[in-house]
Amino acid sequence: MLLRTRRCLPAALSRAAAHPRVSPAVTSPGPPPQHGPVAVANQGSGIDPRSGPIDLFRGSTMARANLVTLRPASIGGRHKVGMQARWFSSTGLPPHMVIGMPALSPTMNQGNLTKWRKQEGDKIEVGDVICEIETDKATLEFESLEEGYLAKILVPEGSKDVQVGQPIFVTVEDSEDIAKIPADTSFRGEHDEDQSSGSAAQSVEVDAAEQSLALRHISPTAKMLIKEHGLNISLLKASGPRGTLLKGDVLAALKAGTASSSAKEKTAPATPSPQPARDSQAQSLPTSQKSGTFEDMTNTQIRKVIAKRLLESKQTTPHLYLSKDVILDPLLAFRNELKEQHGVKVSVNDIVIKAVALALRNVPEANAYWDNAKEEAQKWDSVDISIAVATEKGLMTPIIRNADQKTISAISSEVKQLAEKARAGKLAPNEFQGGSFSISNLGMYPVDHFCAIINPPQAGILAVGRGNKVVEPVMDSDGTEKAAVVTKMSLTLSADHRIFDGQVGGKFFTELALNFSDIRRLLL
Repeated sequence: MLLRTRRCLPAALSRAAAHPRVSPAVTSPGPPPQHGPVAVANQGSGIDPRSGPIDLFRGSTMARANLVTLRPASIGGRHKVGMQARWFSSTGLPPHMVIGMPALSPTMNQGNLTKWRKQEGDKIEVGDVICEIETDKATLEFESLEEGYLAKILVPEGSKDVQVGQPIFVTVEDSEDIAKIPADTSFRGEHDEDQSSGSAAQSVEVDAAEQSLALRHISPTAKMLIKEHGLNISLLKASGPRGTLLKGDVLAALKAGTASSSAKEKTAPATPSPQPARDSQAQSLPTSQKSGTFEDMTNTQIRKVIAKRLLESKQTTPHLYLSKDVILDPLLAFRNELKEQHGVKVSVNDIVIKAVALALRNVPEANAYWDNAKEEAQKWDSVDISIAVATEKGLMTPIIRNADQKTISAISSEVKQLAEKARAGKLAPNEFQGGSFSISNLGMYPVDHFCAIINPPQAGILAVGRGNKVVEPVMDSDGTEKAAVVTKMSLTLSADHRIFDGQVGGKFFTELALNFSDIRRLLL
């Protein structure tokens, strides 16, 4: 159900003073909505508190909240969120609405505006796609649920690293008002109005506290102690004549700890930023250190998030590495049999996914994650395998849900569909968010073995190398040993040592090796 809400924060009070016809609304209590793949505006806030409240004004009437639909490009799945949108009636400007860059995922701090579907002056109908936004997860379409006209585009097409909350376009209700929006207006002042009003509210509190000191009978020493310790004067009990607050009253309150106040914290000056010093140091570097030849490589939002999460994983997750070589010949023979006798084409990776899923099902301690809040391991309810797919924008990990319950042919078909979507940038959030275990396969390259980095909150990732033919002694049917050529493949497990100890890792590899040696186990 689509929720529409009205809400007004302290900024409305300053507007009401400037426009007496506008009466401020009462702020509705309630927690902000939780992050998730699908979220609807609740109490005027968006999918992320950083997107700000919805604060709409037009004349003497509070307008309804404007909601938009965001969905993966060319995909039917939609995600409704409240946008940072406000109606303004500034002097000299018609009523208009400023839309800011939304936070479309819990980790999104900025986004890229890849394409404008609507241009200035175009009419916006319900359901029209206004623009496409590239987030740290995927490229989403910005679909309007309100009618109006696109009066001004504030962020040009192709803009990179647009901060969450930064205004990106302006709309009006009447086409005649389009020409009344000046081309050189940035609207940043309106966007920052809430922040300035918040600072003003803090200064009003401090002034009120100082005035209250003057209204009561307070001894000079007591007044000095109140200011020094930032005490709340309304909580102090006076024992002097005619209600005079004495030094002993303040000291007694300090000892009991009953009159503490955060006024001291509120009035504390902000720590000066060291940025100018760093900038001046950078400018003073010798020219010889800057003259090196290089080429900038533009980073996508996805690659930035990958870099951040990989660093976080290595710094916060104790990695345990276990490796084993498995004989690949039974798997290759089974694959050829499926192709020749049943006409079913599957890849080696499809069979590896099935083998790993069954091993995780048989060793449920390995199919777990670490709960930081409880400081204990928690088992996943299902075996969901994330597969690493290389794309132009970065590495994506689509998920095979309940892989242990699916046939190899079903896994193969789903892998092809998800990999195609990933390379086209059309994965829906539910197709790549989550997973209980990951597989990274470089067997198609000349890579014998490698160690992968865990993808939190998962506790394990299996790195699969290429198959190599080696000569090994094998036992003949008559019990004699002879040399034979076999195909071996290297498997390296990177595991969270808080969950995987040597015993759990050993049990997992034992089950996995049995699945490779006796391929019929995959059909059970």
